[in-house]
Amino acid sequence: MVADLSTLRVLPYMPGLALVHCDAVHPDGTPLDIAPRRMLRTQMHRLQELGFETRVGLESEFVLCNGLKPVVPHNLDYALNHPPALSDFLRYLEDALPDAGVPIEATKTEGAPGQVEITFPYGPALPACDAYTVYKQTVQHLARRQALTATFMSAPFTGVGSGLHLHLSLWKDGAPAFATAPGEDLAETMRHSIAGLLSAMPHLAPLYAPHPNSYKRYATAHSFAPQYMNWGHDNRGCAIRITGHSEGTHLEIRLPGADANPYLALTAALAGIIHGLTEKLTPPPPCRGDAYTDRQMPPVRRDLAEAVAYFDGSTFATNALGAEAVRHYATAAMAEIAEHRRQVTDVERERGFDHA
Repeated sequence: MVADLSTLRVLPYMPGLALVHCDAVHPDGTPLDIAPRRMLRTQMHRLQELGFETRVGLESEFVLCNGLKPVVPHNLDYALNHPPALSDFLRYLEDALPDAGVPIEATKTEGAPGQVEITFPYGPALPACDAYTVYKQTVQHLARRQALTATFMSAPFTGVGSGLHLHLSLWKDGAPAFATAPGEDLAETMRHSIAGLLSAMPHLAPLYAPHPNSYKRYATAHSFAPQYMNWGHDNRGCAIRITGHSEGTHLEIRLPGADANPYLALTAALAGIIHGLTEKLTPPPPCRGDAYTDRQMPPVRRDLAEAVAYFDGSTFATNALGAEAVRHYATAAMAEIAEHRRQVTDVERERGFDHA
């Protein structure tokens, strides 16, 4: 491992401890190409060769629980009056993150019981992912200190989904390449990027939905998780959402769940964008209505087994990521599937224990 000392952070809530991100290397010092940080750097370098840099704002959701139940039993979306356990946790988190070198933009309760959403400032891609890993460790540590649990499962409960949304734009020569004036057509760069994402992301699902549980987030309609590979203007049901205006126009990629590794999710997104830019792809028409009835577009993968079958045999994935990376992450996905298949679940007992 090679330490990246530019990432050094002192964690004030863990006295005497500092956190440093490292890059994995082979014994001879050459980079390990399958390491998530390295994979993201590779895609960023390819974009730079096309004349672009990436800026990202991450939007993270998790559910705060007391035992196996949400810390509150009902929807507190945008609520001002939080119960003491939740209010104390949010206050501790808002104090701890900036002190650990992780600035936050906003903190709010979300639509599901016990669900919290944290948004982060826009900035360069790699530091955004580094900061996210510190944030996630901080959330889980502070929750445990209050005898609570913060779960980053994509679908911690039936009908509940937590996402890791990627707000993303490209910049060229110091200016936003997605900028769109009111009433004008989308910038050509954005159109190519959308088309590339829609074409590529179905091949790369194990990078942004890595667990069997990840796919249960997609299973409920009108849950704000996508069910089809579509795009639209300010449509939160789509896989790719255009949001913002003028110079702030950007893409929100809503496919990754809360359980995604941010480096790998962003690697998949950039690989798709590069594909669209280099092939000058054109997107299909946007979804202008209910994104959950847009059956003209391909559905998202139904489960991890289907996802890894497309990923492992994908020429696109191999060309974009390298054969070693595809083999490595396909093997990791198959290990998750094997463990899931051998377990007897509560649902099986509920439906069959005294009926089968």
